Amino acid sequence: MDTVMETIARAGQNVLNLARHFTLKDALDVVIVTFLIYGLVKLMRDTRAGQLVKGIVLLATLFLVSHYGELTMLNGILRAFLQSAVVMVVILFQPEIRKALEQVGRSKVGQSLASAVGARDNEAENAETRKAISGVVEATAILQQLRMGALIVFERSTRLGEIIETGTLVDAGPAGQLIANIFFNKAPLHDGGMIIREGRICAAGCILPLTSSNAVSAELGTRHRAALGMSENSDAVVVVVSEETGQISIATGGRLTRNFSRVTLAEALERELVGEPQNRGQGRILGRLGLGKTKQQRK
Repeated sequence: MDTVMETIARAGQNVLNLARHFTLKDALDVVIVTFLIYGLVKLMRDTRAGQLVKGIVLLATLFLVSHYGELTMLNGILRAFLQSAVVMVVILFQPEIRKALEQVGRSKVGQSLASAVGARDNEAENAETRKAISGVVEATAILQQLRMGALIVFERSTRLGEIIETGTLVDAGPAGQLIANIFFNKAPLHDGGMIIREGRICAAGCILPLTSSNAVSAELGTRHRAALGMSENSDAVVVVVSEETGQISIATGGRLTRNFSRVTLAEALERELVGEPQNRGQGRILGRLGLGKTKQQRK
C-alpha cells in the first residue's frame, strides 16, 4: 500500500513540476498536436484508411510476436516488408493524404493566404457571379418543367482544371436558355457536368468523380452521386436537377440539400457564392428573373 501511495505521490510531483515549467509555447505545441491527431482520427474514421491502419497494426503485432518467439522465417519476411513501410504507406494512403492536404488548402487559413497572393475586384467578381446565378436559376426552372436532368458546378477557390479537361470547352456567357439547351436530353453535351468559372460557362460534358461514401441513399442516381463526389473533392457548389422527379438539390462539402424552389435556390447560391446578406443580392437576382415583383406589377 505504501508503495502505491509513493508512486501516486511521485506522479503528482512530476505533474506539478511540468505545470511550473509549462509555457505559452508548450500550450501552442499541445494544441497543434491535438488538432493533428483529431484530424488523423477523423480521416481514418470517414475513409477506408481505418481498415488499412488495422492491417498495419496486425502486421506490426505479428512482427513483435515473431521476434520474441524466435520465429526466424516469419520474422525475416516481416522485417523485409516493414523496411519499406514508409514508401508503402505513402502509396496506400495517397488518396487520403491528398484529401487531407486539399482540406487544409480549403481551410480559412489557406483561403486567407490565397486571397493575400492576389485578389480580383470584388464588385466586378460579384456582379459576374450574380449573373451566373441568375442564368442557372432560370435554366433549372426550364429543365424542371421539362423533367430533364442537369449537373452544374460553380468553381470556387479549388481549381478544376483536371475536370474541365474531361469535357468540351464552351467559354460562353451564362444565359439561362443556353444552359437549358446544353442539358436538353438530345444535345451531345447533356450527359455530364457543366463547369462555371468566374461567372462564365467554361466547359460542359465533364466527367465528375463519384462519391466514395457508403451512406448515400439508394434512391439517388449517378448525377447526385457525382455532385456529392465533386463537393467532397473540392469546395465547389454543385446544383443538381433530377431527371426523374424534377427536384432541385445543392451539394456542398459532401452534403446534399434537396427540395429547392427558384426563390430558395437563388438565395442559397447567393449565400454560398457571394456571401452577402440575402436581401441585398437576392433582390437583384429575383428582380432580373421577374420573381421579385408582385402579381400586379408583372401584369
